[in-house]
Amino acid sequence: MSTIHWTENEIFHSARWHSESTTPPSEWVVVADDRMRADAAYRLACEGTALLWRGDFHNARQLLKAMSRRVDRKPPQGGGGPAETFHLHRRARGHRARVLGRLLVLLEDDHSLNLRRAPDTRRACTEAYGPPSEPTAVSLTELLGVIGAHQWRTKGVEVPALGARIHPHYGVFSPVRGEYVDLVARAPLPDPAPRTAFDLGTGTGVLAAVLARRGVHRITATDISPRALACARENFRRLHLTGSIDVVGPALFPEGRADLVVCNPPWLPAHPTSTVEQGVYDPAGGMLHGFLGGLAAHLEPGGEGWLILSDLAERLELRPRDELPAAIETAGLCIMDKIDTKPRHSRARDTADPLHVARAAETTSLWRLVRR
Repeated sequence: MSTIHWTENEIFHSARWHSESTTPPSEWVVVADDRMRADAAYRLACEGTALLWRGDFHNARQLLKAMSRRVDRKPPQGGGGPAETFHLHRRARGHRARVLGRLLVLLEDDHSLNLRRAPDTRRACTEAYGPPSEPTAVSLTELLGVIGAHQWRTKGVEVPALGARIHPHYGVFSPVRGEYVDLVARAPLPDPAPRTAFDLGTGTGVLAAVLARRGVHRITATDISPRALACARENFRRLHLTGSIDVVGPALFPEGRADLVVCNPPWLPAHPTSTVEQGVYDPAGGMLHGFLGGLAAHLEPGGEGWLILSDLAERLELRPRDELPAAIETAGLCIMDKIDTKPRHSRARDTADPLHVARAAETTSLWRLVRR
């Protein structure tokens, strides 16, 4: 367990430190309040000093915005290809996260915030961190993410393919991009219709729920994340699907075979810096290659594997174009069909995004794979 230490009113204090991105605690911590100017806060944060906020909560948010503007004044410069642009963009985002992450708040031993005009954070923090036990320091950026996740969890995300809402938990990738869900909802099912299916890396459980609504009788949903497993179970209860879907994990493949095995792995072969990024970044394509390598052994005779994957990695030159077809062949699989769709999310239209060219051209595909 990490701790932070600071002096306040000539008294030495310490508290538990928590970071979802596993950022270590700053060695230097100073107390800051409403008198702190943005230039001074930005300079201290850039130098590695953390600022423990003791003023008004809304003023802390304003200070964070002011620090953010200062970080963004110098966008990353790069004259190379897509891969260099991607790595420079990631490096800049990492620097931004480190600087802004040095504005801290202290959660009390009941997960509350003892700040003027602070919201009630107890339920949101309990959902994200578990039951409270002792005072804990977290970055304000992380706490705002926890609050936002609680709001999404309460409100849910409308999924037209289900005609219902999915409620994501903190740290579980939200199905806000509907392309991949729609692919699973409209792809032709194997003939004869599958009675059993596996949904690997289920996350919120949205794809397993779509398969159940399409008439698959028995589905096993897996994930390696305890948060995702809990999230999927809750969503299946909400959708009254617990009678047809089992949740198993932590694991990639469950035991046995299925008529249909579905996997929507993270799309980019890079290292995630937080739990929620694990839904986007997959170091060295580990989950992708794990799925392909184990698929043949987990398919019933005549069964299909559905791989749902964006080609953004290829467009960013992070993965060679021939790597995926070669990996499919090496795994003893054949491509029966490939169904494509274009992105509908707002980032594909954001011309200010350094990765706009690749995002605008991105294609998401459902690969129908069978054993050779």
